[in-house]
Order: sequence, then structure tokens, then C-alpha cells
Amino acid sequence: MSPFRFSLNASTLRTTPLLDKIRVTAEAGYEGIELWFDEVEQYLAEGGKLETIAQALKDGGLAVPTMIMLRDWWSATEEEYPRVFQTCLDRIKLASQLGTEYVIACPHRDKNPDYDLGAKRYRELLEAGIEAGAKPAVEFLGFVDDVTTIEDALRVVEKSEHPAATLVLDPFHVFRGGGSMETIAQLKPEQIAISHFNDAVDTLPRETQMDPDRVLPGDGHLDLVHYCRLLKQIGYEGWLSLELFREDLWQQDPLQVAQVGLERMQIVAEHA
Repeated sequence: MSPFRFSLNASTLRTTPLLDKIRVTAEAGYEGIELWFDEVEQYLAEGGKLETIAQALKDGGLAVPTMIMLRDWWSATEEEYPRVFQTCLDRIKLASQLGTEYVIACPHRDKNPDYDLGAKRYRELLEAGIEAGAKPAVEFLGFVDDVTTIEDALRVVEKSEHPAATLVLDPFHVFRGGGSMETIAQLKPEQIAISHFNDAVDTLPRETQMDPDRVLPGDGHLDLVHYCRLLKQIGYEGWLSLELFREDLWQQDPLQVAQVGLERMQIVAEHA
């Protein structure tokens, strides 16, 4: 039996309507679904009700491990920050209403960010999130100018000096950012909010790969079995969440895509 729980990131079925995504995710056999704030906010703006989303999740027996994402909290100027903080807090409160445990906080995207400032602001967001009911987690992105590795995100987590500080893992971003999977061995399981899950091809230069270049587990060259073994070694028993951004998959039957993705993740986890 795998120690992991399996989730589907809504981006994997991006063009499928929100409520259908939730239904398909449950039907495919996942335990959770990661939702995107942009999609939920659009649904509400068009007259949908948060209660309808909550009922669909309940009917499907689905948890919401994270919602995505909080923007600009690190890069905002001192003048912009109060407005940005309030926008982030509004999203945190929305996530809390759906029973979401974590919200993903995107990193600074430019060169030479101030890590002391990032840690200070992350702690402020985290404390507000704990009070509101959903905790921000720091993400690193392999294709931004900085904050591209596990070590970079961990630097923010540790500098925040908060016991509830966490980060988001992702094998594609580890590869794309030029980091090493081995850094997982340095983490404590409670420092990981979630691990996104995907593969990467070796037919394109690493430095040029972007979100649409992610592929299903097993269709690329990453050693995902070793990745999962490292997670097991540190005692992580949380979420693996399939996160892809592929138009070819969006054009296929969403249930089949979801089922294949779950099967691929389970195969990797069972061999780890």
C-alpha cells in the first residue's frame, strides 16, 4: 500500500467546467482536488454559489488539499503591499470556506529578491492564514529568475521562523530549476504542504521548458520512483497531486485523462 494520498490539480483538466472537474475527479478515484482561485472566482462572478461547489466536493468525497495561488505578496512595493495583502487574505478566507488546508504562495519572479523581506511577509501571511483557516505554503518555480529550487523555498520557510511554515514540491520544477531531488532528504515531512506530480521530457533543453512541457508520469525521463523513495524515507505521507498543463490532454475525454494519471501515479508510488 502506498503511504501517499492522490489528488488531481484542476489545471490538468483546465477546459472542463468546474463542477464537471469535481465530478470527474471523484469518479476517477482521487481523494482530493486542487482548485484554482481564478476559476472559482469566475464561477462565482457568473452567478454560481460557493455552497454549490462545497456540495459537489462533499458528494464526491473530495478534500481540497490546496488552492492556487497568492500573487505578488513578496514582490509588492511598500505602497502596494497593503492592497496585495488584503487580496491574499480574501483568497485565504475563500479557501477556508471550502475546507482547504493550504493555499499556494507563488514566489518572487525577478532576480535578486530580498529573502529577509520574503520571509517576513510570508510569516505575516501565514499567521493571518492560521487565524482565517487556510495556511499559505511557499512555492518555487523552475522557470522564474530566482526562487527556482527546493533550497530557495526552504530558505524562506526557515527564515520565517514559524513552526507551521511549509513549501510545495514539484519534480518538474526541481528539474527545470537545475536543483536536485536529493534535497528532499534534508526536509522534515511537516515542512511539505503538498507535492505536485508530473514528468519532464529530455527532447527539449531544460532551460527552455515551461508548463506545457510537463508530461504524464512515465512519459518523461525523471526518476520519479527515486523521488517517491526520498519522500518515504523522510516519512512524508501526504499528497501527490497530478499537475499538467497540456492542450492535447484538454482535448481528450477528461475522465480517461484523470484515470490514466491516477494509474501512473499509483504505479510509481508502488515501486518506490
